[in-house]
Amino acid sequence: MKNQSITSNIDWICVIIYILLVVLGWLNIYSSSLSSEEGTSDKQLIFILFAIPLIFTVLYVDGKFYEKYASIIFALSLVSLLGLFAFGKTIAGQRCWYAIGSFTLQPSEFAKAATALALSKYLSDPQINLKDLNRQFQALAIIFLPVLLILPQPDPGSALVYSIFIIVLYREGLPSWYVWTGFSAIALFVLTLVLESYVVILIVALLLVAIHFKSRLVDRNILRSGLLLAFISGFVLSVNYVFEHVFKQHHRDRFNILLGKAVDMKGIGYNTNQSEIAIGSGGWLGKGFLEGTQTKGGFVPEQHTDYIFTTVGEEWGFLGATVVISLFVILLLRIIYLAERQKTKFSRVYGYSVAAILFLHFFVNIAMVAGIFPTIGIPLPFFSYGGSGLWGFTILLFIFIKMDANKVNEW
Repeated sequence: MKNQSITSNIDWICVIIYILLVVLGWLNIYSSSLSSEEGTSDKQLIFILFAIPLIFTVLYVDGKFYEKYASIIFALSLVSLLGLFAFGKTIAGQRCWYAIGSFTLQPSEFAKAATALALSKYLSDPQINLKDLNRQFQALAIIFLPVLLILPQPDPGSALVYSIFIIVLYREGLPSWYVWTGFSAIALFVLTLVLESYVVILIVALLLVAIHFKSRLVDRNILRSGLLLAFISGFVLSVNYVFEHVFKQHHRDRFNILLGKAVDMKGIGYNTNQSEIAIGSGGWLGKGFLEGTQTKGGFVPEQHTDYIFTTVGEEWGFLGATVVISLFVILLLRIIYLAERQKTKFSRVYGYSVAAILFLHFFVNIAMVAGIFPTIGIPLPFFSYGGSGLWGFTILLFIFIKMDANKVNEW
């Protein structure tokens, strides 16, 4: 086995899609930063070149290494996040980076892979049963430890990513009410921002009454329904307080604009408005590479980072945007397919973690630039500018590719 090449048995479909996304990402970064004098595309090219030896390093390491040392890797990632409070560099009010000469490194991007490894290690223990309440708390603690260190930076966008691990836990046996409770809480929160609190409570009460009478032959527990209504009512009544006193002003503004409660095309809503104009102006086939007027004019702020997809929409049009989205969808489906074929639970859980993280980034970023999700700092994997993001996603993906290649040696 030692004579095998480090690229033996690797899934070339994932590798080829990765290469295509990175190349397309660089082309769009080049276009979006052409009018600037910062050398953004040159820096991204350096990041891409550094990613190559990083890939070979990840593939060279024995697949069992990641399972054996998952806990240590996770602990080191927590230390790196904690160290930001003492040694981190503050940029735009966020203390999220370590400064290394003229470059910066964002540890939260690497903590995603570390958390995925730690969670996979924990869940792969044969004694772990997620039906047990204590095991549920322990699994959730692994997820929320990095969140507690990322939120105060403050970096709510990166912290949001970790919520997607709930789907991984659900796949491995977490009771479904966790997922439904989460989705219901989000729906109730948004609905309360649109309607009056008493209207939302009335709607919930009518739904509970309908459910109660529909299932009356099975469940006549009126007390439980009443307690549920009381709990939901308390949550609904707290929404406005949380929105006004916990959310920051720019968060409130973004939600209000998204929900149509405010119009601010020159202020907080400028980014979203300009991104919609850029994407819409591309039409079916786009204006052509380097021909986007919105892109060349620099109308979309941060276009080479979180809003990179607007360049795709304007210059490559609906067809180009469809190709990019299709590449992401194929990659996600391929990872899930490979995850189901793994011979160890550790590899399977890690595969689903990779798919979940990439999906959340992909979905939220596209929804954000399309104006159907509030603006938050969620980059598009392999596309958005940044060394930490590119390297973090590269490590995340290629660790799984290595695990998948190693499955031929598993029993």
